[in-house]
Amino acid sequence: MDDRPKHDHSGWEEVVFAARERARTRQALLVERFGLSGDVQYHWSMDDARITWSRHEQVFLSGRLTMIGSVSLAQQTWLWSWANEPLPRTVLGDIDRVRQFGEANDYPVLPWPSFSYHPELVAEARMVAASVLDAEGLWAETTDDMQLHFLVHDLVLAARRS
Repeated sequence: MDDRPKHDHSGWEEVVFAARERARTRQALLVERFGLSGDVQYHWSMDDARITWSRHEQVFLSGRLTMIGSVSLAQQTWLWSWANEPLPRTVLGDIDRVRQFGEANDYPVLPWPSFSYHPELVAEARMVAASVLDAEGLWAETTDDMQLHFLVHDLVLAARRS
């Protein structure tokens, strides 16, 4: 007999709704406050888990990255970063807390290492991860066959040069 509590779908929907509202607000503030639109360039690295934004070759903002997971467009699957062994440990940050939150609250999608790609489910997982880890924003990078999903933390404005 299985004594584990069953997935509370309405509870999951409430968590997702709150996380989505929080992420929308924070993302809008991130773009507005730091001017992350228009002629902005960026550079990111998984090796040191950093992202920087620049304008006219002058870095004006930097932050720490936590990789949430990736979507294989060819295989149509999502893989959580905590289950992706080749990733540098630095870029994983506290992603294990998201898995643990899922286990503690019986939200299956969070502790599953991977699942079939459904855009809405991936969006929900990203938003909840952002909420659990108190991220300042979300970042995504798409290549020909892969989507990489990150959280942005610890934003710091660069000192202005005179």
